[in-house]
Amino acid sequence: MTRSMTTAVNTISQLQKQFDIISHNISNVQTNGFKKRDVSFSDMVYQQLNNQPIEEKEVGRLTPQGLRQGVGAKISKSMMVLQQGAIQNTDRALDIAFTEENQFLKVQVQENGQTAIRFTRNGALYLTPSGNNEVMLVTAEGHPVLDDNNNSIVFSDQLKEFTIFQNGVFQAQSENGQQLTANLGVVAINKPQYMEQKGDNLLGLPENLQPGVNPALIYTELTGAERNQVAVQQKALEASNVDLSKEMTEMINVQRALQFQSRSISLSDQMMGLVNGIR
Repeated sequence: MTRSMTTAVNTISQLQKQFDIISHNISNVQTNGFKKRDVSFSDMVYQQLNNQPIEEKEVGRLTPQGLRQGVGAKISKSMMVLQQGAIQNTDRALDIAFTEENQFLKVQVQENGQTAIRFTRNGALYLTPSGNNEVMLVTAEGHPVLDDNNNSIVFSDQLKEFTIFQNGVFQAQSENGQQLTANLGVVAINKPQYMEQKGDNLLGLPENLQPGVNPALIYTELTGAERNQVAVQQKALEASNVDLSKEMTEMINVQRALQFQSRSISLSDQMMGLVNGIR
């Protein structure tokens, strides 16, 4: 009975983590370019009880001899799903959507007084004044968009017509022929399991990255000849890849599992009370 209570408590804590991940997915169902996370479970440490002679064989048995008693289940992996979201046309010149699943836009953020590079799929871009009659290309949260040399994209506020080509080239021009051209900074994420969600729909490398892990293997800077791999669609945004009906179904399943584990704790407590009463 004590073992059953321990198993239930351990499993409940892991189910709560899954519930939190599902809730986070649902809350971002309307977030442009958001990528959901899926979880998978595995058994925790278990104990084997050898209740049969080793030489005895059961006909047709496919599992090892003895009984195995576990101590619950745990989340073995929380994986970000890079599946493409639906492309929605907006007819807005500064909106872009990536049509390749693993490509992200580079932006610059301020964290604890230091600058850091983050990645996002949210292609809703805007202009913000930067002084001296110039404007800067930024995201909806105000983070500067970087070019392929990790510099902010700044140009004259007289440039009003914007074109973003399929290969990620940003072009701004005015009626008198003045023009600016810049390459949007784009990366291809090869190993999303190493990425960490940083808030504001941004991804980045974890601070405690495992020693010996080369960031160049996790993501690739699409510069030079590799710019031809960039796939951008102007005047469109990518919707979240969260399937609301699926997430709601998963949430109901988790609630049922939580109820089952809670009920097992109650039954174990009742049985312990009966045993104490008999004694």
